[in-house]
Amino acid sequence: MTRQCFYQTLGVDRGASPEVIKKAYRKLAKEYHPDRNRDNPEAETTFKKISEAYDILKDDQKRAAYDRYGHAAFENGGMGNGHGGGGGFGFTDLSDVFDDLFGDFMGGGRRSSGNRGRGADLRYNLEVSLEEAFHGKQETLHIPSSVSCEACHGNGAESGTQPTTCPTCDGSGKVRAQQGFFTIERTCPGCNGRGVVIETPCTACRGAGRVQKERTLNVNIPAGVEEGTRIRLSGEGEAGIQGSVSGDLYIFISVTPHPLFQRNGADLFCRVPISMTRAALGGHIEVPTMAGNKARVTVPEGCQSGRQFRLRGKGMPALRGAGHGDLYIELVVETPVNLTNRQKELLAEFEEGGSSETSPESHGFFAKVREIWDDLTD
Repeated sequence: MTRQCFYQTLGVDRGASPEVIKKAYRKLAKEYHPDRNRDNPEAETTFKKISEAYDILKDDQKRAAYDRYGHAAFENGGMGNGHGGGGGFGFTDLSDVFDDLFGDFMGGGRRSSGNRGRGADLRYNLEVSLEEAFHGKQETLHIPSSVSCEACHGNGAESGTQPTTCPTCDGSGKVRAQQGFFTIERTCPGCNGRGVVIETPCTACRGAGRVQKERTLNVNIPAGVEEGTRIRLSGEGEAGIQGSVSGDLYIFISVTPHPLFQRNGADLFCRVPISMTRAALGGHIEVPTMAGNKARVTVPEGCQSGRQFRLRGKGMPALRGAGHGDLYIELVVETPVNLTNRQKELLAEFEEGGSSETSPESHGFFAKVREIWDDLTD
């Protein structure tokens, strides 16, 4: 029976590059994988043919022999593909297919060997005042964590000795096992995936390469930080096992409430009480700013509660970018209390001489009330 050309099996031209061949194989392998075609008994046969074709064409020597002699190059004890004519495939290629098929389900595919034993990330909650958030500050942090062992320089081996390559996995950190036509990869039990073994562990860290210790870090808190701002310090987390990469330190900022100012992004808000006479007669008032100085605000005659004034550039500094936000002053007209008899007499005289011109809002309100009552009684 005539066998199909391997190039036709993968759907590529004879002059196709290795990258094109690999891409075609991965696409077909995903399409015809038996786990995705449980109701199609022919899928497994097609899958084996695809794998056999790729196993030949991915190898430069096998591909050259196939291009010259065709299928005869691998029959009757020819070059042989190492799979007894069964159409097997290399582990690396199957792993690529597994990454595509199950990578998302298993957490995003295989992890880099450089992350074996990586130190844990740390979180530090730092509370700052609004003044500190305005000006920025340098904070000294005392963090208990794992640090690299000084006695063994983090490799876990006693002084004068060195870790040796794991004989079980030859330093790869993983071992492979054949199950049917699948090759399964798992973490090496001899070295727990680290690729090395320690025959004489360090007495100071017991072979871990790290010890518990309180560290002191000086951290710059930038001006303009907000509630929930996260600062990442790469490599300042816990030390990795036996010299592996350290984790990161994440500083989460919380800003304490201020007695005078409320914050909204880069803008500040402040409620300023003024006397009834100042609101009526107008004038100038001085209001505080977060920078520590004062700003002068002109109050017009007859100013009412709730009137806002915008002071440009008097707010918080922008965390990412240049400039400052604005400061909004809201006036609150205060009703006088604890009056003397003379003050009460003066207010009574003022009330008697009042008119719709001096109190337009109250006169207008009660005029509308009288109109409503008159309509109801008619």
